[in-house]
Amino acid sequence: MNQENILQPHRTGLRSWLTADVPTSRAQARASAWYHGWLEFKTNRLALLGLCILIALVLIAIFAPLLSPHDPLAQQLSNRLQPLGSPGHILGTDSLGRDILSRMIYGSRITFYIVGLVVLIAPVAGLLVGTVAGYVGGWADTILMRITDIFLAFPRLVLALAFVAALGAGIENAVLAIALTAWPPYARIARAETLTIRSSDYISAVKLQGAGAFRIITRHIWPLCIASLIVRITLDMAGIILAAAGLGFLGLGARPPSPEWGAMIAEGRRFILDHWWVATMPGLAIFTVSLAFNLLGDGLRDLLDPKSHGK
Repeated sequence: MNQENILQPHRTGLRSWLTADVPTSRAQARASAWYHGWLEFKTNRLALLGLCILIALVLIAIFAPLLSPHDPLAQQLSNRLQPLGSPGHILGTDSLGRDILSRMIYGSRITFYIVGLVVLIAPVAGLLVGTVAGYVGGWADTILMRITDIFLAFPRLVLALAFVAALGAGIENAVLAIALTAWPPYARIARAETLTIRSSDYISAVKLQGAGAFRIITRHIWPLCIASLIVRITLDMAGIILAAAGLGFLGLGARPPSPEWGAMIAEGRRFILDHWWVATMPGLAIFTVSLAFNLLGDGLRDLLDPKSHGK
């Protein structure tokens, strides 16, 4: 009780500092904006549920060696195709006697590895192309946007299949193929934002101060495009995960015996009628991650999209 009384003034003081009407520093203004954004985000229960699911899955991926009951690669043919709830195998085993739960836990690492690499490549490339096209204009805009249109003309999975077929199977090549097909929408969004921003009085004032094109794009336009890109990234994650699973399903992603969810579904489809859990369990994992990203993306869109606040 005494400790609670000691901590209470500190909590009250921090809350007062975060909710001050007139911030006294840039750090306080930034922290206050984050705090108010979090308070608004918490009111969206579905978005909060999506965030909690993703945090739980990330923790599962990080602590996979501690949470996994078995070696995901260990085969035991005498224990193959065990049903749900079997002793020592909560989600059963596959056709080689490998524990499905352990493979799903380790498969989350592969999924987040692919998602993380794609997020580091595709949005950055799209931001660069879109802002340069929108700010420079002229022939640069025409060339870059026509290249973007060419990529958008092909279905993402078909184009990813073509790239993987040319590069060869493997996780890294699958990541590169997905990233090469995922950047055009980000370029479109960044270009639209840049066309709006470049004619503003704010950018005109920066030009009068002697700032060059590179500084204007990187220091003043990019930060204003980040909010729209974050929303697009979270909403695109489901498609990226499905594309990665599709490549794994076709044998063009992670190579056996890696516990990749798409490859697990492909391996279990032969037994879908009699041993449905072999393919269903990794399918439910893909569904859960995709749903969580969609819920989080909807919440971030409501929070970061200025148009939604006027409704």
